[in-house]
This record gives sequence, C-alpha cells and structure tokens, in this order.
Amino acid sequence: MLNFKKNTLYIFVFSLFSAIGALGQAAMTPFSYLGIGEYYGNALANNQGMAGVGVSNPQYFYLNNQNPALLVFNRFTTFEAGFIGERRTVIGNGTSETNGNANLNYLMMGFPVKLGRWSTSLGLAPYSTVNYRLNYTDAIEGSTNTVQVEETGSGGINQFAWSNGVSLHKNISVGVKATYLFSSIVNEYSNTLTQSAQPIQYYPTVYERTYVKDFDFTLGFSYHKDSLFRKNYKFNLGVVYDFKTDLKTQYTARIEQRNVSDTLYSITLYENEPGSITLPQALAVGLSFGRGDKWVVGTDFVLLDYTQFSDGKSDIREATKGWKLALGTEFTPDVTAMTSYLKRMTYRTGVSYDKYPYLINGMPVKDFGINFGLSLPTSRSSLDFAVKIGKRGNLQDNTIEENYFKIYFGATFNDQWFIRRRFE
Repeated sequence: MLNFKKNTLYIFVFSLFSAIGALGQAAMTPFSYLGIGEYYGNALANNQGMAGVGVSNPQYFYLNNQNPALLVFNRFTTFEAGFIGERRTVIGNGTSETNGNANLNYLMMGFPVKLGRWSTSLGLAPYSTVNYRLNYTDAIEGSTNTVQVEETGSGGINQFAWSNGVSLHKNISVGVKATYLFSSIVNEYSNTLTQSAQPIQYYPTVYERTYVKDFDFTLGFSYHKDSLFRKNYKFNLGVVYDFKTDLKTQYTARIEQRNVSDTLYSITLYENEPGSITLPQALAVGLSFGRGDKWVVGTDFVLLDYTQFSDGKSDIREATKGWKLALGTEFTPDVTAMTSYLKRMTYRTGVSYDKYPYLINGMPVKDFGINFGLSLPTSRSSLDFAVKIGKRGNLQDNTIEENYFKIYFGATFNDQWFIRRRFE
C-alpha cells in the first residue's frame, strides 16, 4: 500500500508539471477578445452537472474548488483530474463557422491536515483563454483602395492555487485561497491591400504580448446546519469574495513585415515593459438544501463589476456590471444499494443565466445554458460526466451569436493517507 501511495503521488506531481503546457486551449470564440479572455470558472466536473452550482453545498468525496471553506468536509486524500471538450457554432454577418477542441481542464490534490478541522488542496487549471480570429475590410483615407484586416488572439492565463479550509464551529467554517496567475496572451493585427500589383503580397503586422505573473486572493465562508425539522435535512449557506487585484504584467510589442511564409524584418517598440492588469472584485453567494445523501437543491449568484477592469493600456469599452444565476440539483436513489448499480449512481441537472459585464453593439451579452450530469461510483472513487448546451449573444441585439455544446469528464480518486495507525 505504501508503494502504491508513493507511485500515485509521483504520478500526480509529474502530471501537474506536464499539464502546464496542455491547459487553456479552448475552441475558437470571438467573445474571448475582450479583457484577458474567456473565464473558465472554478467548477469541477461534478459541479458542472448542476450548472456550476457549488458555493454552498459541501462534498465528502470531492474537493470543492469554488469555496475554500468547504474543504473541511472532505475526509480523504483526493486526486481529481478533469477534461473538457467543446463544439461552437458562431453566426454573424450572414456567415457561420463551427469549430471544436478538447483539453485538460484541471488537476487537483487535497487532504485533511486535521480531520474535520483543517483541510488543504493544491490545483492547476486554466483561468482564462484567448482564441479568436476576426476579419473585416477597412477603408484607406485618401484612396479608393481598401485593406483586409485580420485580428487574432491566442494563449490565456493559467492558475496554480493553494486552498485551506478551517472549521471554527460545528456549523461554521472559513477558508482562504492563494492563486498564482501566470502565462501570456498574444494579439496580432495584420492588414493586406485588397488590390495590389505586387506578385508577392507583403503585409505589416503588429505583434503584442501580455505576460502575467502575480498572486490573487480569495476568502470563503460556510454555514452548515444538520437535522433540520428534527429530520435528516441539511441547510447550507456559502459566501466567496475575490479581492480586487493589480497583477504585475510585462508588455512586449513590435511591428513586423511578413509574407505568406516568413517574417522579413521586425522593429521592437518595447520589450517586457512593466505594467499591471486590474482584475475587479467579485462576490458569490450560494444556498443549498438537501436530505442526507439522497438529494440536494442549490443556487449560486455571482456579481462582477467589470467597470474596474484595466489592462494597463486601454480599458474595455462599454464595460458594465455582470452577474450569473445558476440553479441545480442532484439525486442519488440509494447510496448503499448492493443489488442495483443504477441506484448508487448520482444524477444531476441545472440551468444557468449569465449577463456578461460588457456590451457588444451597445447591448448586453446574455448566455443561457442547460446542464446534465451523472457520477459512476467505484468504491470511494468515481467517474463524473456532464454536458452543457447553451447559447450566447443574439443576432438582433449583438449582431453575433454563439451556440455551443460542452462535455466534461472528471476522475476522482479517494484514499486514506496521513492517518495515524492505532495497531501495528
């Protein structure tokens, strides 16, 4: 058993460092050109089945990556790995484009330092992703000719987090998460004359790289009450606060002349110029109610004020306040059933509605999604699946809309480590 635990730990550490290069690559979406890209959120695969609900509901067999105060409910040394696959269809300007991708979504490890009193976890996951390509035609002042402009973005921000949850009372726990944000975003702007007599097309390109490396901090609170109405009913309240943060950033920009196969020359405007990106504060509140290990219903509300955002170069135009409301439920017919595996499975569903903190075409961008999920138990471990079907934006208000399908897969492994032996 000891060798198994050592090998498992070695595999986790190796996977943790190997995963850094695999994180953050999502399907292409034009909505990722704003700010530092599209946020992934902190919901794990089991939470995704409930539309991402997880700020208040404690889990005994899973790590909670949304509210660090809920880590104290975990009773095992837990390893979790998650994967995401997605397919998006973007419609706008009379055309549509479909694309997809799949990649590692998160890698986590956690264990109780003092059972029921203090638990800790480490996790690696993407924080945001940038993957877009915009094409349009622009006029040249004083000429009848035009240029074909292409804007592209790639990369994103990754996060490595250390979370701790501590029980202050049988009903109250608090938590803190320290997150190291790192990695870079690359934006390129190219243009080509639509009418040119040159046999080989040359086009100027502006290359911009934003590299982030700094810490972000989160506080969590949980109130938990068992045995309501003198029965096995449970009520949970959770609150999570993300601090407003100024991230240390380095900016690089250069002008290049390219042809179809190579960069001919470049001029560096500035390299690793220090600056900062301001991430706004965020507040999440969750409520959940359930009965024992059979069922739970929960809701999360998240508020984000993006008017405070700044990337050190230019603020987001028409930034506003955004919010998200999610409602989800899970049901396990009989967690102790020995004759029916289907009764030991956990079934989940949920809906979510987002109002994004920015305007496109002067109108707010809205997102509606429906989620379904299930967990396949294997002893104290499980395989978790979830799907989300949704729509973001609409042609009438935003001149662009996106229909998407996402599938989540998570593997959870639980074991009892660091337990003092009572008998030799």
